[in-house]
Amino acid sequence: MPTIYRYNRIIILTGLLVVAVISQAQELFPHNEPASNLPKRVIGIRPFFKAYPELGVVRQMYALRLMYGLTPKLTIMGTISVTNHHGKDLPPNLVSHIHSGTQTVYSTNNIQRGIKYPYLFSGIYLYAKYRFITVDRKNEHFRMAAYADWSNVGVPHDEAEPSLMDDTKGYGGGLIATYLKNHFAASFTGGFIIPGHYNGYSPDPGSPDVPTRIQYGKAAIYNLSFGYLWFPKQYSDYGQTNINLYMEFIGKSYEAAKVTQFGYVNVPIQTPLLEKGNYIELHPSVQAIFNSNLRIDLSIGLPIVRRSYARFYPVFYLGIQRYLFPKLKKKTSKTKENE
Repeated sequence: MPTIYRYNRIIILTGLLVVAVISQAQELFPHNEPASNLPKRVIGIRPFFKAYPELGVVRQMYALRLMYGLTPKLTIMGTISVTNHHGKDLPPNLVSHIHSGTQTVYSTNNIQRGIKYPYLFSGIYLYAKYRFITVDRKNEHFRMAAYADWSNVGVPHDEAEPSLMDDTKGYGGGLIATYLKNHFAASFTGGFIIPGHYNGYSPDPGSPDVPTRIQYGKAAIYNLSFGYLWFPKQYSDYGQTNINLYMEFIGKSYEAAKVTQFGYVNVPIQTPLLEKGNYIELHPSVQAIFNSNLRIDLSIGLPIVRRSYARFYPVFYLGIQRYLFPKLKKKTSKTKENE
């Protein structure tokens, strides 16, 4: 009897997760979190990879994300990443100065692209999402959630645009609204980033490296995602493969960076890399879900309104995700005797 009872619990928990994944399949957006949550005590593992070509060099990011359903309404995540986006110090010529008589003229400049950099550990990125509105109807639901994120990333990022995932330390937050009906889902994410700064050194030909501080620009995020369950049209069993199609628009506006050398010299910003900016990218994606548990995402990113100076295009993305079920506690012998 106790063994049968434990098996029944396993079947029930497995069934609940399968139903949750299937019912929300078209809102498992590759690039944006939906307002829905991971089921309680379920662990998710997602390794993912991004790459883009840069003048003969392929810039790459390898990341690993762990997710956990802390409560039915609260999901937490942690991500670590390794990239070859930056060197160990700021690039040459980003900040320079010349001597004119008794004066020193400081400037910021465009940098050489296509330089080979080593793979460096970026840091730790943490994310928490709390769902506070749930409206469920037959084949339809609406959810809203609030999120907060933080990172200690400390690489020598050389653009004003902040990105907590792999470029800048800092924190942020925002709101997510997701609507699903039948095979279609739409979600909007609005948020902000308050980035930290980078303290390092800027090469100065013929002289010792110059102590340099870059304060990255604050940013507003406005992302819109659409998802469609293309296959199957109707479920015959939970083991069926799901094919989902996505169209995600990723937008960001950010302030100019502030550059300081020697602790007191405010360097004029004279390059678009460090000026304020905004852009919107388009990321079409295809997703396959096998046995309601193994998920594979493929996407390509292109600029449609201006562009990001933090990367070249196109941006390729590959992600794989799997869930781990909680272990059930064994009953004590006293409990077993009473059954």
